[in-house]
Amino acid sequence: MTSEHKKHGLAAATLAALGVVYGDIGTSPLYTVQTVFSESTGIAATPDNIIGATSAIFWALMLVVTLKYVLLILRADNHGEGGIMALVALATGSSNENNTRRKRILLLLGVFGLALFYGDSIITPAISVLGAMEGIKVVSPQFESYILPLTIGILVGLFLVQKRGTGTVGRWFGPIMIVWFVALGVVGLYNMVSNPEILSALNPLYAIHFLWDRGAGVFLAVGAIVLALTGAEALYADMGHFGRKAIQIAWSLLVLPGLALTYMGQGALLLANPSAVSNPFYMAFPEPLLLPAIVLATAATVIASQAVISGAYSLTKQAIQLGYLPRMQLFHSSALEEGQIYMPVVNWLLMSAVVVMVLVFGSSAALASAYGVAVTGLMVITTVLTFFVVRYTWGYPLWLAGLATGTFIIVDLLLFSSCAMKFAEGGWLPFVVALLLLNVMLTWKRGRAIIKRQIRRDNPLLQDYLLKVSTMSLAQVEHTAVFLALEKDVAPRAMVHNVRHNRVWHSRNVILTVSFDHVPWVPENERLSVVQVSPNVWQVRVRYGFMNTPDIPKALKQCAAYGLVINQFDVTYFLSRETVLTGSPNGMAQWRGELFALMSRNAESIVNHFQVPDNCVLELGSRVMV
Repeated sequence: MTSEHKKHGLAAATLAALGVVYGDIGTSPLYTVQTVFSESTGIAATPDNIIGATSAIFWALMLVVTLKYVLLILRADNHGEGGIMALVALATGSSNENNTRRKRILLLLGVFGLALFYGDSIITPAISVLGAMEGIKVVSPQFESYILPLTIGILVGLFLVQKRGTGTVGRWFGPIMIVWFVALGVVGLYNMVSNPEILSALNPLYAIHFLWDRGAGVFLAVGAIVLALTGAEALYADMGHFGRKAIQIAWSLLVLPGLALTYMGQGALLLANPSAVSNPFYMAFPEPLLLPAIVLATAATVIASQAVISGAYSLTKQAIQLGYLPRMQLFHSSALEEGQIYMPVVNWLLMSAVVVMVLVFGSSAALASAYGVAVTGLMVITTVLTFFVVRYTWGYPLWLAGLATGTFIIVDLLLFSSCAMKFAEGGWLPFVVALLLLNVMLTWKRGRAIIKRQIRRDNPLLQDYLLKVSTMSLAQVEHTAVFLALEKDVAPRAMVHNVRHNRVWHSRNVILTVSFDHVPWVPENERLSVVQVSPNVWQVRVRYGFMNTPDIPKALKQCAAYGLVINQFDVTYFLSRETVLTGSPNGMAQWRGELFALMSRNAESIVNHFQVPDNCVLELGSRVMV
């Protein structure tokens, strides 16, 4: 590839990153400063407080986003992928192989971080679009009654178009966000020119004095300032889509300058007109530009919401493939981009939850109390996992790993503690959502482990069973049978039932085991293992990463390279469908068993999940106790 083509590819990735990665953090100026000086914090809009708060926001962006995410965490690249599960894979893979307890704890932390992301996915669309719509009451107070209906209408419309895919709309995301960040910067400069005193906020001492002067109220102040950082996790989560360089360039050249200028501009406005604290974002715009600003802000918040919704689909897919959620219906909304997916169940659950959030809280200021817990909790988990990556994967000394991440852990814990102070005012919401989802995920993982244990206990070992079959008088069928198996060394239940009830044996039998590794991608040349275990029986193991899309027919076709040629038109797939019964004395608690049984009954068919042609599938039922 020529340097010119590389530059063009990097430019396109940078433009795309602006539209997806920075939508959330880019819309934080809509409500951050307003929340800092709201009644809930008790911080008066005095000149010292305005300069101090602006300084605190600026240096929070520098410390948490620039130093922690852009310079440190983006280096934790797992085969080009980022995100909480990719970081867990790095952290656990780097641990001592014998330290299984540490691995379990880190994995549990990662799964809880995944659950916290869902809380963020519920609140981000609600608070962002509400913040944009609240601009209409700046135009005229009589429009205030239209805020909720317009917000709900926009959000419902956004969820309704998800099934059509975001490829076409996505091409507009980058250019719109360029206009957005340029507008933030220009309007910020416009206000700073009239009151350059705000530039003193660049001195970090003002931030320190501001926080120190709060005394016990520092937690309330920090809990509001953290709103400027929401969306920082997307820098790492979306690294696999756009690459580290594109994300770093977009932040350095456009996003950070735009955010810094808009926060400085709002501070300058408040120095000149403290009464603008009711909505400093929109009041910073000259009156003729107010309506265009509302339209642009609405577009930016829809983009921010879209990024979070797409992230929820992606993380759900990862959780399913790692065995933490039941299979769900999934559609690829683009023939070209594997990452563009649509999951109806996730979509409608998110839409319902977001609409409820808007109706219950009613304003962006009220939602701000609920917002920080999920965001800062995920930040703490990310930093803890990064320590293990720095110490064990990268091999740095303990003192250096502690120094590199210790400061960030202290800052993250301060941010989390500050947000937790608003627990009773709504901060409980994302935390409770995360705990409920964590329980669901662990229940599913535990239930599947019990089923695997039962299969290993009740079914004969494969080699013993094949010896038994060789002595039986069975009808021979000139056909290929593919038996999907959970355990490679145990005879599949479908095979046992087929022989017992149909009394037939196929001329070619393939025992297929599919597994998902704790890595984002497994290359095609490392994906297959083919072993012939008897004259007419082969064991095939297919390994996928949690970002791969399983495709069993394609995998079987690739077996030809290993000497096993399978005619796709001469195959019957034998599956075992389990009916889950509760009440096992050695199983789960009754309520967890009932929950697992409910999820199992409603899980998507493995036929669709593995892209198996449904006109050549034979399912044989069995009962399992949990």
